[in-house]
Amino acid sequence: MSGSGSVVSIDRRMRLWSLAAAYAGGESVTVEHVCITATSATGTDGAAIAVALTATPRETIYSSNRLASEAEELSLILGEGPCVDALAGGLALVPDLSTTHCLARWPVFAPAVVAAGVRAIFALPLQVGAIRLGVLDLYRAEPGDLHQEQLLDALTLADTACALLLDGTGHGAPQAPGRILEPAGLQHPEVHQATGMISVQLGLSAALALVRLRAYAYVNDRRLRDVARDVVARRLRFDPEGSDDSGRSDGD
Repeated sequence: MSGSGSVVSIDRRMRLWSLAAAYAGGESVTVEHVCITATSATGTDGAAIAVALTATPRETIYSSNRLASEAEELSLILGEGPCVDALAGGLALVPDLSTTHCLARWPVFAPAVVAAGVRAIFALPLQVGAIRLGVLDLYRAEPGDLHQEQLLDALTLADTACALLLDGTGHGAPQAPGRILEPAGLQHPEVHQATGMISVQLGLSAALALVRLRAYAYVNDRRLRDVARDVVARRLRFDPEGSDDSGRSDGD
């Protein structure tokens, strides 16, 4: 999404990561700290992160306050709004939800969320290439757009949240002492193969299959490529009838 590789982009990423690390207070940075950083950097009043799942359009894994929680719930229940649009079609920046255009586009959601105290929503996809894993939603109690620097900060932080989700730390779970997270990319052939197999087993996109693989490795305190080898060797199979991070060994 963002990130041209320029010096300015690198400086921006370093600055925002430093802010998130400061909010983490010496602990591992999670999506909670990314959301706090996002509201601070953009002058918004609330933030939330939702991820796409198989059985539902999305699931909110973090919301910063009541304002964000109520808006997320309304979007999920009513099935419309900028957050839904961003997950399906890309960036959705809405500086004033009370306009005639917004009321016509989201006839149920717009008046409901305005009544809940939200006047502006900025929804940014969490994206890996063309595949969207979820969305970072920023909420403002007063109407008003993001200026260019705020938008660039928001896009950069959306990339950061996406990386944390792929690293298996996105749910804010504490990291095991001494544990070193592996890079998010498909750097090992067996990880790529296992991701494809899980994608078929669960009927997921490759990106979401990778999230499941990483979550299983994290929960079971195993290295990602060791779990991948078990999947490729058919010693481990992911069951669509089980829980989100479930897998079963042959013979179970």
